[in-house]
Amino acid sequence: MPVLSLSSAAWHFRDAATQRWLPATVPGCVHTDLVAAKKIPDPFFGTNELGLQWIEERDWEYRGTFSVPPALLSDEVVELVADGLDTVATVTLNGTEVARTDNMFVGFRWPVKSRLRPGRNEIVVRFESAMKYVRANSSFTPPREINDPVGGCVRIRKQQCQFGWDWGPRFVTAGIWRDLRLESWTANRLEAVRVTQHHDSDGTVALSLAPETARPADGLTFHASLKLAGKEVAQAYFGRAEAGQRILSVKDPQRWWPAGQGAQPLYDLTVTALDAAGQARGSVHHRIGLRTIALDRSADQWGECFRFLVNGRPVFLKGANWIPAHSFVAGLTRRDYERDLRAAAAANMNCVRVWGGGIYEHEAFHDLCDELGLLVWQDFMFSCTLYPGDERFLANVRREADYQVRRLRHRASIALWCGNNEIPGLNPESAEGELKKGYEAVFHEVLPQAVQALDGVTPYWPSSPWRGRFERSHENGEKSGDTHFWDVWHARHPVKDYEKWSFRFVSEFGMQSYASPETNATFCPTHEGNVFGPAMENHQKNRAGNQIILDYVSRRYRFPRTQKDLIYLSQLNQAHCMQVGVEHYRRLMPRCMGAIYWQLNDCWPVASWSSIEFTGHWKALHFAARRFFAPALVTAHVPGDEKPTIGNYRETTVDEVHLYTVFDGPAPRSARLRWELWRLDGRRLAARSRAVKLVPGESVRHETVAVRPHMDKHGRDHLYVRLILESNGETLSEQSVFLTSPRFLALPAGAPRVTAKAVSPNEIDLTFVAPVFLHAVDCNVRGLHASLSDNFFDLYPKVPRTIRVTLPRPTSTKTLLARLRTHSLVDSFA
Repeated sequence: MPVLSLSSAAWHFRDAATQRWLPATVPGCVHTDLVAAKKIPDPFFGTNELGLQWIEERDWEYRGTFSVPPALLSDEVVELVADGLDTVATVTLNGTEVARTDNMFVGFRWPVKSRLRPGRNEIVVRFESAMKYVRANSSFTPPREINDPVGGCVRIRKQQCQFGWDWGPRFVTAGIWRDLRLESWTANRLEAVRVTQHHDSDGTVALSLAPETARPADGLTFHASLKLAGKEVAQAYFGRAEAGQRILSVKDPQRWWPAGQGAQPLYDLTVTALDAAGQARGSVHHRIGLRTIALDRSADQWGECFRFLVNGRPVFLKGANWIPAHSFVAGLTRRDYERDLRAAAAANMNCVRVWGGGIYEHEAFHDLCDELGLLVWQDFMFSCTLYPGDERFLANVRREADYQVRRLRHRASIALWCGNNEIPGLNPESAEGELKKGYEAVFHEVLPQAVQALDGVTPYWPSSPWRGRFERSHENGEKSGDTHFWDVWHARHPVKDYEKWSFRFVSEFGMQSYASPETNATFCPTHEGNVFGPAMENHQKNRAGNQIILDYVSRRYRFPRTQKDLIYLSQLNQAHCMQVGVEHYRRLMPRCMGAIYWQLNDCWPVASWSSIEFTGHWKALHFAARRFFAPALVTAHVPGDEKPTIGNYRETTVDEVHLYTVFDGPAPRSARLRWELWRLDGRRLAARSRAVKLVPGESVRHETVAVRPHMDKHGRDHLYVRLILESNGETLSEQSVFLTSPRFLALPAGAPRVTAKAVSPNEIDLTFVAPVFLHAVDCNVRGLHASLSDNFFDLYPKVPRTIRVTLPRPTSTKTLLARLRTHSLVDSFA
């Protein structure tokens, strides 16, 4: 079937109120086209965002010219296919209107053969201002606006965080944001194939195939071929009467597993429609993983489970929330996704949650998740505020859900369809009256009906969080459903409050930090880089963000020497908070079966909850995540706390340290648990080791270390506990435990000795040996764009530690050592 991509047409755009056309890119958007034409400055730099809000008030036109090849016009039907128009668009072909759209999340097909002509053709797409549309459709106003500073974004089916969020700018875009093309066909066309897997008790996997065609499938037969690594493992011909039945059988299937649980083999399934003469009438190709995924909500001793079973095996979900990869999502490619998704897998994550205020992600995103074993918790695109429930809006949502479920249902990584983000909890009005009726129409009727009708296998969950009813108490989160826990950060509760609650599944919790000086330099001149200055404040979208960061940093660390030290401390604090939360939830296994922190990535350079900066730089949190999400984890629970009393005297209730191992690997293994109690001056006071058995799915408390006698004798400001979990000479997990806030520790000063050994032209091993204990050593290789296997790590006296540095180009050890700078906690104030 001939296809003509219109992305390569000669495209221009203009402000519809003017006559001047400028070059344009498709896929693209008006903001990026204006930047390319040098009509606006870099939207991310300084406070430029504030001066670009006029763009959302204008209508914009895109015009493309192209020639149609004769082969295309010789077919019976020629369709204009638009995978994504953002958003209120009127499409005209050779002066005749083709269609109007008002949903960014729906792909469209329109018959246009009669409108085409030999030779030159012209297509014009006029985008009405989204804000004009919002004001014209003002019959519904939500009771409260959470993130939209102007208001009304719920009235338009468009990426919600474009209108502003507490980590993102307000850039309300317009444009042809996904592929635009012409496709031709004759007689009939195979549109899609619904694939259902049947995993039988004898290990065989059978595939039911239900082709979906543009016209009734009378006279069509279908050929299905299944290949693995290029080798065909099953094939069959079948007719319309057999559609939906078991067509292909795989007798020795290689099953797909989430990361850390096994491999991710992907089979190539091709289904071709054939007419009576054997002529192909379209084909569909999917890469599929053979697996089962179920959401287990059965009763247990604590209430009701909330756990995912993959191939029948309970899997603790470890991951982070995903927001759009860029403020301008038009034209994103595999390269735009690969960096951060590979970083998620490298940090031992097995899932990402596609958050409901962004977009339904590109095929390349889902390709990578399938390949990397990252389960996808897929929100529908509704977040934080109430939406209309009238019939027009419901019809629009129904089209959107049908389109997206059909598009993604075959994906190995899709684990859950979720109706929305946080609407019931943030909007108590949704529990009563007409607002509740409209809410339930969208999230308890339209969306689950679409999932059931078009997918029928993947579980649906109406909201995150949700407990089965309109409430959000922490007590009920200990019994059922999933929880967003924001007492730490938004409510400014102590970090130890993570340990107060035994939730079943935690799908959001987080702590902000500043981006690195290198990332800040991409948008802020050095002389304007003060965190309270206008440029930095514009890149802090949470109204209390700076104050909350400083609040938590001041509780844990001493006053920093410089702003660079403040940034470093903010990242250490963020990593510490997430470590406390994640390790607590993992210790609760199997009562708690998921920890998904907020958030993995950024859409522009900003102070935020992310663990990966917009530039790709890993924060301390992401290195910590690699450690606290490790399959085999040694973790400490320190009951009690230290608090100030009258007169600001410090009082502690800490007496002991409980030592746990947590393991979620696929098979048992033997290991050895060691602990050592040290003075900060280098004297070891006590030590012990024991053999342990690591069993999949088990959290085990092995030992209690009585530290009160040592605290009384030496002072808690002079002590730390070192934990090591090792197996066959390999360190599986390691960490340091303090018995007081680090700001009170009598940390010794000292610089590590560093040696370098080339492993390959682009890889160098650095070995660090410190004369004293150094906490959270940050290695910065200036200007080399290097990636490190570990960072923000502890160095123990005279104990070598080796990390690998990977560089984009061959580099000598001499150059690397000359560029290397190290910085530890003591350097931030000493």
